[in-house]
Amino acid sequence: MSDNISAALVKELRGKTSAPLLDCKKALEETNGDIEKAVEILKIKGLSKVDKKSGRDTLEGLVFSYIHAGGKIGVMLEINCETDFVARNQEFQDFAKEICMQIAASAPQFVSSDKIPGSFVEDERRIITAQVEEQGKKPEVAEKMIEGKLNKILEEVCLLDQVYIRDSKLKIKDLLNQLIAKLGENIHISRFTRFQVGETSQDGE
Repeated sequence: MSDNISAALVKELRGKTSAPLLDCKKALEETNGDIEKAVEILKIKGLSKVDKKSGRDTLEGLVFSYIHAGGKIGVMLEINCETDFVARNQEFQDFAKEICMQIAASAPQFVSSDKIPGSFVEDERRIITAQVEEQGKKPEVAEKMIEGKLNKILEEVCLLDQVYIRDSKLKIKDLLNQLIAKLGENIHISRFTRFQVGETSQDGE
């Protein structure tokens, strides 16, 4: 094992892709330990089993519910998979409970970034731009600040891009990919609704 590529890092990459350990190690060496770039390399080479499963139909699944904070917050969540056998699997159901708690705690608005309406992005960009312009920053500095703030907001409103509430090193999409790799089926978070007493319900697809 290379000095800058730890066994733990290789294991993390394997958990995200289910690619062979040796290929994970090589990808990390090529990217100097950058795990996101290593994932891309494995996908390009067709070695990511998770990526291969992502195109398969998910016609089974279950709807889950969760009540939090003494009945003040509730979540309904639909997760789909390929077979009823996996839908009844305990790990699948445990994952669903974790996602329900994530939604209750972090209040995402969309499942993934491709579901965000263009109007939402433009509205946020306009607000951030006005805030940055008030600070009198130079144009090149202002643009970087705007993009940085916008990207942070988009990550916070997308369930799959949110940081996992139990482990700040993981995002929800990492948990999903780990489950796909472990159970051997394509799994898809389809939609959710978050209810909070005194507020309008939030529906995410």
